[in-house]
Amino acid sequence: MHTDTHQPDGATPALTWGDLAEHRSFLVRYAQRRLHDPALAEDLVHDVFEAVISGRASFGGRAAPRSFLVAVLRHKLVDLVRERSGHDSLDTRDLDEEHALPCPQPRPDEVAEQRERLARTLARIATLPAGLRDAIQLRVLREHTSEAVCALLGISEQNLFVRVHRARQQLMAC
Repeated sequence: MHTDTHQPDGATPALTWGDLAEHRSFLVRYAQRRLHDPALAEDLVHDVFEAVISGRASFGGRAAPRSFLVAVLRHKLVDLVRERSGHDSLDTRDLDEEHALPCPQPRPDEVAEQRERLARTLARIATLPAGLRDAIQLRVLREHTSEAVCALLGISEQNLFVRVHRARQQLMAC
C-alpha cells in the first residue's frame, strides 16, 4: 500500500494542480453551458481552483474529486447570480412617472463608450508579451478550443490556462 509521506496516517491528501487540471475542461464546459459566456466560465473555474488551492474550499475525500469541484463551481455560480441579481431589478422606484420600462438596448453614448473601451483593450492586448498575447487572442478573442490552441502553440493545457490568466491579470492592471 502506498502512503503519502506528507500526510498523517489516514488523512486525505489535498488536491494538487495536476488533479485540478485533469478536470478543468469538464468544469469549463459545465460553466459555459450555464453562463453562455466562455470568458466568464474560464474565470469562474479559475476562482474554483484558487479556492481549492488556497484552502478556502477543502477536499475531505468524502466524494470523488470531480464531484467536489462541481459542487464548488455550483456555489460560485450561485454567488455570481446573487451578485448580479441586484443590478437587474425592475424595482418600481426605478420607473419613471409614466411607468414605462427602461429600454434594454444601450444608448448611443453607451455604445460609443463600449467601442472605445474595446479599442483600448485590443491595443493593450497587442502590447502583451508574445506568449500571453497569442494565448489570449486564440483562446478568448478567436474562441478556439483549448486543445486547438495548445496544438498551435505547442504547450500543455495547464500552461495555456496560466498564460490566459496572466494575460487577464496584466490587462486588468492597466
